Amino acid sequence: MSVPSREQLPITEEQQSSPTSTDIRDQDPAYEPQQPVRPPEGAPNVVVVLLDDMGFGAPSAFGGPCEMPTADRLARDGLRYSRFHVTAVCSPTRQSLLTGRNHHSVGMGVTTEMASAAPGYSGIRPRSAATIGQVLQGNGYNTAAFGKWHQTPARDVSVAGPFDRWPTGEGFDKFYGFLCAEMNHWYPVLFDNTTPVEPSRTPEEGYHLSEDQVDQAIDWVRDQRALKPENPFFTYLSFGATHAPYHVPQEYRDKYRGQFDHGWDRQREITLQCQKDLGVVPPDAELAPWAEGVPHWDELSEAEQRSAASLMELYAGFAEHTDVQIGRFVDALEEMGELDDTLFVYILGDNGASAEGGLGGTLNEHRVASGIEDSAEFINEHSESLGDATTHAHYPVGWALAMNTPYQWTKQVASHFGGTRDGMLVHWPRGIAERGGIRHQFHHVIDVLPTVLEAAGLPQPHSVDGVSQQPVEGTSMLYSFNDAQAPDQHRVQYFEMVGNRGIYHDGWMAVTRHGTPWEMVQEGQRRYFDDDRWELYDTNTDWTQAHDLSAEHPGKLRELQQLFLIEASKHQVFPLDDRMTERENPKEAGRLDLMGERRSVTFHANAKRLTEETAPNVKNRSHSVTAVFDVPEGGAEGVLVAQGGRFGGWSLYVHEGRPTYAYNYFGLEVYKVRGAELTPGRHEVRMDFEYDGGGVGKGGNATLYADARKEGEQRVSGTIPYYFAFDETFDIGVDRASPVTDDYEPVNNGYGGRLQSVRVDLSGDVDSDWQDSDARERFRTAHE
Repeated sequence: MSVPSREQLPITEEQQSSPTSTDIRDQDPAYEPQQPVRPPEGAPNVVVVLLDDMGFGAPSAFGGPCEMPTADRLARDGLRYSRFHVTAVCSPTRQSLLTGRNHHSVGMGVTTEMASAAPGYSGIRPRSAATIGQVLQGNGYNTAAFGKWHQTPARDVSVAGPFDRWPTGEGFDKFYGFLCAEMNHWYPVLFDNTTPVEPSRTPEEGYHLSEDQVDQAIDWVRDQRALKPENPFFTYLSFGATHAPYHVPQEYRDKYRGQFDHGWDRQREITLQCQKDLGVVPPDAELAPWAEGVPHWDELSEAEQRSAASLMELYAGFAEHTDVQIGRFVDALEEMGELDDTLFVYILGDNGASAEGGLGGTLNEHRVASGIEDSAEFINEHSESLGDATTHAHYPVGWALAMNTPYQWTKQVASHFGGTRDGMLVHWPRGIAERGGIRHQFHHVIDVLPTVLEAAGLPQPHSVDGVSQQPVEGTSMLYSFNDAQAPDQHRVQYFEMVGNRGIYHDGWMAVTRHGTPWEMVQEGQRRYFDDDRWELYDTNTDWTQAHDLSAEHPGKLRELQQLFLIEASKHQVFPLDDRMTERENPKEAGRLDLMGERRSVTFHANAKRLTEETAPNVKNRSHSVTAVFDVPEGGAEGVLVAQGGRFGGWSLYVHEGRPTYAYNYFGLEVYKVRGAELTPGRHEVRMDFEYDGGGVGKGGNATLYADARKEGEQRVSGTIPYYFAFDETFDIGVDRASPVTDDYEPVNNGYGGRLQSVRVDLSGDVDSDWQDSDARERFRTAHE
C-alpha cells in the first residue's frame, strides 16, 4: 500500500484496480478491503486540557495557594513551562489554540459576544485556518471535545444553525458541553453534539458540571479503546471552571476556611517565595508594581477583609475541585494503559486571573458588569451560601492581582504578563526523558498545534476540504522537550486586547495599557489610543516587568513600537476597538443579528432553547409578550415563556392558577404582577412593558392582560441594560437552568397544560421612538 500524501485533507482515497472478470471468483488481482486512514506509526494520543480564568500564581504547581494535585503530579512526571502565554481573554485564546494562528488572524480579536464586522474581530474562523481537530481527524484520529466551547458565532447558536462552526463542524466526532462564555455548574445548559440536553441528575442528587464533563470524556475514551484500539485519540477537555460563577461542593470551600485571612499583599510574598523555590521564576525576580486604584489589604475594613477572604476561599476550592476531576481522567488513562503514550498538554488558564468581580467582589458578577456593587456587609450576610446555586460569585480585584503573582495587571490586559502569562504542563513519558523539568523558553498558545503535529509526525496541510490554508503562525515546542538549554525559537509576538497592546522581541517588550479591566461600563469622554503611554521592559534581566526603561532607552522603545505596527497590520489588528459592554449589542457592534429588524416573532410550543444572541431583544425598549394556552379541568401550573434566571431575567407563567409576570432585577429585586385565577379553556395572556426611555437600564411599567382584560400593573424601577446572562436561555414552555423566581422549582417547571404559541412584539430601535408618549400609545393600541 502506498504512503498517503497528508498535505491535502481529506487524504485521497486509494483507487482500486479495474475489473478483469465478470465473475468475482475470477478477478485478478483480487480486491483488497479499503483501509481506513490512520496516522503515522507511533503517533501518540493527544489530550489538551484548558482551564478558564486562572492566573500564573494560583496553582500549586507554579507556587500558588490553590492545591491542585493533578497538576502537581503531571509537573513532577513531566515539564513545567514558565514563559507560556495566552491572549488575555477566553474566545481569542481558544481560537488561537485550536488553529495555531494569532487570534486576529482568525477573526477572534475579542469574544464571540463582542464580535463586529471588522475582519480581525468578526468572530468567524476562516476556512483557510483549519483546526487541530480537523487536521487530526483527517489523519485518522478519533476526536472529541468536552466542556466549554466559546468560538461559535453567537448568532449561530440555535437549532437553526448553521452548524459548520460548532465543534462537530470543526473536526470533532463528539461534543458534550456548552457554547458560551460561562456556565452555571449546578444547572448548566448543555448540548450533545448539536442537540440540547439536560443533566441526568439534579445538584441534590450529586450533579456538578465539571464532574459530568469528565465522566463523559472517560466513557468516550473507553469506547474508543474498546472499538478502535489501533486509532489514537484526541481529547480536548476545556473547563468552564475557574471562570465565575464559582460553584463547588461545600467541602472543597470549607477546606480553605481561614487560609486567606492574611490578605492579598502577604499572599503575593508567600507565592513569590514558593515560585523561587520551585524554580519557575529566577531567584532575583521581584514583585511587579501594584495596580493603581486597588486598595491594599490593610486599607480594608474588617467586614471587607472577611468578605474578600471568603470569596478567595471559594475560588481556591473551585480550582482544586476542577483539578481533582482532571485527576480522574488521568487515572482512567493510566488504568487503560494509555497514559505513557499520551501527549498531555495542561494549560492552567486561558487568560490571567479575572478582575471582573470589581474592587469588592460580588455575589452576582452580572451586577458588576452593569456598574452595581455589592457591599461587604451584603456578601457577609450570604457567606454560608457561597458556592451554591443561589450565588454567582466572583472574587475582588486584589485577589486577581495576587493570583497573577509575580506579574502586574489581570485578564483583558494584554500589555502585561498578568493578563497573558499562564502556567503550562507537558506530560509525555514516551517522548520526554526528563521528569520534573522546567522549560524557560518563550512560547505562546499558537504553538500548541504545531507541537502536536510534529509529535504525531504530521505535516501542516496545504489544503483542507479544498481550501488553501493560511500559514500556521505558531512555533513547535518539540525542540525544547529534551533540551532544557535550547535557544528560543519563538522570538517575536504581538499582543492586543480591547486596546491594550504589547510587542515582544528577543526578551525586550514594549507595552501600553489602554483600559482598566474592572471598569466594565465605559462612561465619560472617549479615550484616544494616541494618548496611551508606552512602557519598555527588558525581560532578559527583569523577569516580571517591574522596571520601566522607556526613559532610558527611547530608541529601543520606538523600534518596538514600529515592530508592533508591522505585526498588527500583518495580523488584522487594525482598526483598534476598545468598546466593552456596549459591544454586546449587535447593532452597536456592527455584526449580524439573527432577529435582525423583525418587530414580531411567534414561537410554537416546542421551540428549543435560545441564547440571548438568538432571542428577541427586549432590553431597553417597550415590548409585549403574548401567550396562547389551554387550562385543563383541574388547572395547570408552570412557565409559559422565560428568559434569564435567578441572577436576572423575566418570566410569564401560571402560579396557583393565576397568570403572573415576574421581572428579576439582578437578583436584588423581583417585581411581580398577577391576574385572577384562570378558568378551564383557552386563554390569551399578554404582558405589555412600557419602557421609560432616556437611556439604558431605565425602568418601566408592566401591565398584565388576560383575554383582553386588564389584570394589573407593576412599576419596575430599573431594568437590566446589557445582558441577562451568558449561562441562561430564552425558553418556551419552561424555564431551564436557574429559575427567574422562587414561585416555581428549577428545571421541573414546564407548563402542565397545552401551550399553543408565544409571540414577542418589539418597539422600534432600542430606546429610540419610545421617548414620547404618543409612540408608546401607538404600540399599545396596535396590540390591544
